[in-house]
Amino acid sequence: MLVARLLVRHGWRLGLGAGRALLDALLPPHCLTCDTLVDGPGQLCPECFSTTSFITAPHCLTCGVAFPHRGGELVCADCAAVPPPWGEARAALTYDAQSRRMLLPFKHADRPELAQALARMMARAGTALLARADLLVPVPLHRGRLLSRRYNQSALLAQALSRLSGVRCLPDALRRTRATVSLGELSAAARARMLDGAIAAHRPVMIAGRHVVLVDDVLTSGATARACTAALLDAGAAGVDVLVAARVGVAREG
Repeated sequence: MLVARLLVRHGWRLGLGAGRALLDALLPPHCLTCDTLVDGPGQLCPECFSTTSFITAPHCLTCGVAFPHRGGELVCADCAAVPPPWGEARAALTYDAQSRRMLLPFKHADRPELAQALARMMARAGTALLARADLLVPVPLHRGRLLSRRYNQSALLAQALSRLSGVRCLPDALRRTRATVSLGELSAAARARMLDGAIAAHRPVMIAGRHVVLVDDVLTSGATARACTAALLDAGAAGVDVLVAARVGVAREG
């Protein structure tokens, strides 16, 4: 409350820059994943930056998974065997112990402010996807889970990406038609069965004819992204790409 009163009394009177400077003076910014002081909000300290696994080429163009220590491939063995329904996918980070220090608090520990920093990483990874996008659509939460969590982390990422890229975000383009159990411990086949018919287009008129970038926090087996992509294509989307904060695993040897 004291910080808020000071910002109202002094910061906004002097302007946004002064308000941010006052806030930084009262609450110095810390690294996204540790307690080290950094120059500005949403930054990693040098040590944490050095241990963060940003996904860069080579990676699978179709699912975004990192290739292990070799180049030249365009598509991983899994995508070659069973092509996903979307066009291309990109991920900012490999899902590992370090990225979980950002993603788990963001998703489960009431840290929605992390969306902005994660979206900046995603925007860099997905520059080509955003350049051809007409619409950003987040993976939806069922209303019961939304009430318990209080926010949809995928929608926060999509909205932050919209501010960074200028691409329109449509948060309610998709909806969950029924609640599903947590997919974390399920096999890829079980995930697909669980999601069959569980996602539908809510605003098909806004989707038809547009190139959509589907936004989520983590891409694991791809079952959720497949279900969402199918719903978007059924609604008439011209094409769908996928952009996520983190990708689980590395490419399987072909």
